[in-house]
Amino acid sequence: MRDAAENAQLALLLEVSGTPKPGNVDRHRDYDDLRFEHFMAGAVGSLSGLRMAADGARIGRAFERGVAGMSDQSAGNTQFGALLMLTPLVGAAATDRLSQDGGSEVVEATTVADACDFYRAFDHVDVAVDDPPEDMGALDVRRGSDAVPTLQERELTLYDVMERSADRDGVAAEWTGGFERSFAAAEGILADDGPIYKRASRAFLRLLADEEDTFIVTRTGEAAAAEATERAQSVLDGEEDAEALAEEFVERDINPGTTADLTAAALFIALERGLEV
Repeated sequence: MRDAAENAQLALLLEVSGTPKPGNVDRHRDYDDLRFEHFMAGAVGSLSGLRMAADGARIGRAFERGVAGMSDQSAGNTQFGALLMLTPLVGAAATDRLSQDGGSEVVEATTVADACDFYRAFDHVDVAVDDPPEDMGALDVRRGSDAVPTLQERELTLYDVMERSADRDGVAAEWTGGFERSFAAAEGILADDGPIYKRASRAFLRLLADEEDTFIVTRTGEAAAAEATERAQSVLDGEEDAEALAEEFVERDINPGTTADLTAAALFIALERGLEV
């Protein structure tokens, strides 16, 4: 029987195997410098950090170790956001608290040390992020471990850091909102039928149609994010072909990375709640 860490690793593998997921790497589509095998290797490398979370380690420390292992492949960042979603959920599952309230308890209990480890994780990979507000320049995550003294001076916990980013980052919004969309998507996966790669695709499309992807906003702009949401709905309505849209979005580099992160979290929750593989 798989434990929470192994289910989280499996969720990463099932997420990247899901197809079609317009704009994302999947079993049928690669980017030139970011390929299916990189995500497979990232999932394998992340297990040590996920196991730390299952064993009761601090969330920040487990996350940083997961990112370090994930980055041990030639493409750099593959699943940073997904690991940020999964680490507290694994911690909640391992203590029989895998619910919205339980997830909130875990993240609200994070410390300044967790925030410091979160920033140290950025030393391992380059992550596409927005420029911070002017008053948060000293806390730009791209500073990595150089921002640790500021975090300590201001006594900011990891939850505090997420709260300051929730209005512009979908993963941070999940952290501070009880993982609401992830749990709802998990229920959709469990209620669905057929092969999991198709369920993952449909969950991804529902999430994308429901809300603009903040990773697209950061990398490509508001117009592209709005278009992606509108066209995902068109696929769900039967007005567009998902395979054709997936090919187009990869060619145009419209990458709904935050939606993929939430899909991975939803798959983990579904696995913990009995999704059979």
